[in-house]
Amino acid sequence: MAQESPLKGKTVLVVDDEPDVLDTVAEELEMCLVDKARDYDTALQYLASYTYDVVILDIMGVNGFELLENSVDRGFPTVMLTAHALTPEALKKSIKLGAVSFLPKDKMTELRSFLEDVVLGEGKPVWQKFFERLGGYFNKHFGPDWVEKDKFFKDFKHEVLKSSASRTQPR
Repeated sequence: MAQESPLKGKTVLVVDDEPDVLDTVAEELEMCLVDKARDYDTALQYLASYTYDVVILDIMGVNGFELLENSVDRGFPTVMLTAHALTPEALKKSIKLGAVSFLPKDKMTELRSFLEDVVLGEGKPVWQKFFERLGGYFNKHFGPDWVEKDKFFKDFKHEVLKSSASRTQPR
């Protein structure tokens, strides 16, 4: 028997200015209670009025970084989902502002497993799994040495790997 998804019954807010993206995310997360917002103001109203297990934000078209700050301030684990802002700078800003993960829209078919990681990780950042799963993808898009060329990413990846190693060491 298939194991039940840890996402079952979770409440998710997805914010994107593209209706087809909202519909696709809602279909991918059919086991969740999904609220959808197409603009910044509607998203702010949802964030102020409800509690979410996960928030998924586009960057472009909805002031995603401002919404990220608001969502993080409210204690909601937040994942950035983007196509047009798929740059090292957008990834860096997402990390610095408190996103727990970052997913390219062309990897939306993997959204469910990424969110399961977030839920199983109790809303804490899942950057180690991000680098494991998407390292090759980002190497192809940003260049094979994108992490090494940027001190922030080099230090960040080192810290992520170091902290995950310390959690797996016997005491």
